Formats: sequence, C-alpha cells, structure tokens
Amino acid sequence: MAVLFVTATPIGNLNDFSPRGIETLKTADLIIAEDTRVTMKLGQVFGFQTKMISCHRHNETSQAEALADRIQAENLKAALVTDAGTPCISDPGNMVVAACTARGIPVIPVPGCSAGIAAVSISGFDAREFAFYGFLPREKKDLQNKLKEIGRGVRVAVLHESPYRIIALTEAVRETLPEARMTVCCDLTKLHEKTLYGTPDEVLQALAANEKTEKGEYCVVLDLHGVPEKAPEPAAASGSVAARLADAIDSGLSLREAQEALIRNGEKKNAVKQAALRLKKAASE
Repeated sequence: MAVLFVTATPIGNLNDFSPRGIETLKTADLIIAEDTRVTMKLGQVFGFQTKMISCHRHNETSQAEALADRIQAENLKAALVTDAGTPCISDPGNMVVAACTARGIPVIPVPGCSAGIAAVSISGFDAREFAFYGFLPREKKDLQNKLKEIGRGVRVAVLHESPYRIIALTEAVRETLPEARMTVCCDLTKLHEKTLYGTPDEVLQALAANEKTEKGEYCVVLDLHGVPEKAPEPAAASGSVAARLADAIDSGLSLREAQEALIRNGEKKNAVKQAALRLKKAASE
C-alpha cells in the first residue's frame, strides 16, 4: 500500500533515534532525504541500505508532484527525512506531504526530535501557549520590524538562528524588546551543547565572551511576559488632512510649519505631502 512516513531523526545525539524511526527507515521502499549523504551516515550506524532520493529546498517545487506520483503508482512505502529533527518544521518536506495528501496517500508521522520543542522544554518559561517563527529576516530593519510584531503576539516565541547571526539577533532583541527574557540553546543534545539564560544584555555579554560562539546551531526562546504590549495608535483627528492643514495655516503657521506639526501629531508624512500639494494647486487656480 502506498504510504508516506514523515520520520524524525536525531538532532545530535544518535541515542535519541527512536526504535520505530529506525525500523521505518529499514523497511521503507524509498527514503526521500534532504541530503542523501547525511542520511547514508545514519544508515551506516543503524544498518539500513534503503534506496534514497534527494528532495531539498532547491528542488522540492519540481520534485514533489513526481515523487507523490511515483509513491502512488508503485505502491511504495516511503519515508521522508531531513538532515536532523522533524521534517517540515523549518525544514523542507511540506510540498511532498501536500502532494501525497492531494492524491489520497496516507501520511503518517513517526515523531521524535525537534530542536524548538527541546529548547522550550528547558527554557523555564510558561509555554502553555507559544509561537514558532523559525529563521527571521536578515536585514536589520526587517528583523527589527519582525521582532516588534512578535512582541505584540503570543508571550513565548521560538526562533532558529545561525551561529554567524546569533549576536546580531540578540542585539536586535536588546534594541527592540529589552524587557524580554531569553533562553539561547546551542547544539542541543550534542557533546558540547550550551544553554544561556538571561536578559538580552546578559546573553549578549555571554555570547561575546565565548570564542566558540560562531560554531553550532542555535535555537532561541523569548519570554515576552515582561514586554509591555504596544499602546494603540492614537486616532486621527477629525476632518481631512487638507482641512487640518488649512486650519493650521489659518492659525498663523507657514505651509511647511503646518506640515511638520501634523506629522509630529502622528499623521502620515505622505498624506500630509499630498494634502499640501492639493492646497498649493487650489491656491494657484
């Protein structure tokens, strides 16, 4: 019978691989792997030589439908794996799953390791509700805007970050959400795993003091319970922008001074500019 098993693999410590996960890969007709070279190493350790095919971020769009067709046509027992952890969680695989479900192929989870869940479990934060965001934008302005958005949401947030950007991320958290608490995990379950706890300032100091900061993979948990929710934007004053601009001019301000006053009071710069142009045009007619 055609079936797809979404199979979690260890994120570091090979002893975390479940007996069911190992058995699934041993008995599968086909393993759909993010990187066959990585999965082959698991095979060498756990004794499976199942046929493999590569499906990753760069080819999944073109591969997913064909893989689902093949699983169905050949009645394959297929296993989907990524390099580490649970497929489709900030990892490729969702297109293959969607293509299989669209064809009525059963999709069965074989649960196991997930870095985000592992990090939440040791954070000490009240995570009865939390949100997973994966990797955030790289550009500073986009990153800060995303953090502000996160700060207005669920009170615990889970992020992934590379070792080369972890300091930049922590700096952005310090600037944008200084009241947050952080749990920063590096290389969970591996030999040299390390977890930092504290304010953004404290975590940043610890990262800066560690000469091996730019090694390993990071999972970050933010506790936002201490972050004040953003106050609602003040309602715009009644009347059109042009009308309020005209009122300000009537009170003795120049056009430029009136524009600056409206912008200071929260009016959008572009709206004020457009209103000023309309007033100028009306005055010239």
